[in-house]
Amino acid sequence: MFRQRASWIVLITLLVFVLAACGKTSEVAETAPQDQHTSAEENGTQTIEHLKGTAVIPQKIDRMVVLSSAYIDHMLTIGEKPAGVNVEVRYGGDYPPYLADQLAGVPTVGSADSPNLEAILQIDPDVIVIESRTAENAYEQLEKIAPTIVIGNEWLDYADDATYWTQDLLTIAGMYDKVDLAKTKIAEVEQQANQLKAKIEQLDEKKLAYLRVREKTLQIYAAKGHPTNTLLYHDLGFEPTGVTPAEQREDLSMEKIADIDADFVVLEVDPNAEDYLNGINESSLWKSVPAVVADQVYTTDSLWLFKGWGAIGRSEIINEIEDMIQ
Repeated sequence: MFRQRASWIVLITLLVFVLAACGKTSEVAETAPQDQHTSAEENGTQTIEHLKGTAVIPQKIDRMVVLSSAYIDHMLTIGEKPAGVNVEVRYGGDYPPYLADQLAGVPTVGSADSPNLEAILQIDPDVIVIESRTAENAYEQLEKIAPTIVIGNEWLDYADDATYWTQDLLTIAGMYDKVDLAKTKIAEVEQQANQLKAKIEQLDEKKLAYLRVREKTLQIYAAKGHPTNTLLYHDLGFEPTGVTPAEQREDLSMEKIADIDADFVVLEVDPNAEDYLNGINESSLWKSVPAVVADQVYTTDSLWLFKGWGAIGRSEIINEIEDMIQ
């Protein structure tokens, strides 16, 4: 009888220990997922598909280096400041002028064509974002510094896509979980364009030539083939001239100047083109162009080619055009 009672006591004791252990295990099981979830939020990652494959980058990006004026515009559009930016050689090796105020203090890391690897290394970026033209010469070196994402594609046929400029903005916004904000900014620019288009539609004469004066030649931009072109002729509703090419810019000889039947001229002038511009202005053929006769020539710099890619830049172009048609 004593042995049976002792056996029961041992069995009950073991059962108590087992239940106690299960209780502790249950407590750990209830708290462990919360600890793991917190850890995932602090150290989480995101996977980005891009032109060179797949990149794994932090869920929360602290330091992004960008090697494209368009990407600088995109980051500032969503309220993010780059940790490092490329310079534009044609503007004296500094920030793109129209974004300079917002970039004060941001380190420069060479040009997009020739990035300064040492300067980028000193920033210790979480991620580097570049264009395909930069990737041709520097992708492998940049990838050794930080995950490098190649977006955009210079050679993609986007001539008929008037919204192509938004794609890289949305990609960068996605990395910061700010796609909704980016879409709001895009919609604001589109509304601004629509309001100006309504004014342009009321003009009796609205043929526009978008010209570029280079060091030794004059070029005319096409009706599409670049976001700035589609902004002018698609979004704003200007009409191309008789010499405006359909898809790619072309050189114009001095003799061809007489064929520019434009009511408005946007004249983009390279920094080294002053002598050639003086020669054009002195030409009797130039003085016979309708826009010149009507004093409707608007001189800008080559920033328009950069501005057309970004929400901030496009908004500035629209403001400039509105002043032009007053």
